[in-house]
Amino acid sequence: MAFTSTPSPIETVLVPDASNQRAYRHALGGFATGVTVVTAMAGEVPIGMTVNSFASISLDPPLVMWSPAKSASKHQRFLQADHFAVHVLGAEQVHLCSAFSRGGSGFDAIHWTRSENGAPILRQVLVRLDCRRSAAHDAGDHTIIIGEVLRVTEREGDPLCFSRGMFGHFTRTA
Repeated sequence: MAFTSTPSPIETVLVPDASNQRAYRHALGGFATGVTVVTAMAGEVPIGMTVNSFASISLDPPLVMWSPAKSASKHQRFLQADHFAVHVLGAEQVHLCSAFSRGGSGFDAIHWTRSENGAPILRQVLVRLDCRRSAAHDAGDHTIIIGEVLRVTEREGDPLCFSRGMFGHFTRTA
């Protein structure tokens, strides 16, 4: 028996294609994400990018992934970096998200240091994962970068969340 469903009057249905990318992006925004800043060194120059395409892949070995757009100006430099750091932002750190978003000031007005592996690290983020790049995979208009987590640094606090173009914070229900 085949299952079919009819959308309710308050639902919309779309088949993603080039003509409705904005609507598709809006639908994907219904999945709230955390907000991260990924940093690396490009030679002697620190680079950073605000990213919400971050996920844990494996506990053993400890692997995470993120996926920069191929159209991003820093895409190729991130692919060449052997080490990077993923910074999970706290609810009060929208300023860091803005600094590393397109057109932001980046490292210009932010205090940073370097990890043992040389990646730029931001202070007082909720969680920092120091990683070694282990693989990169083509994925349409993005590249999936997989990193082995070498060290984790964390503090207490609530995460910064992003959904449908807006920032918010996590509220515990239990």
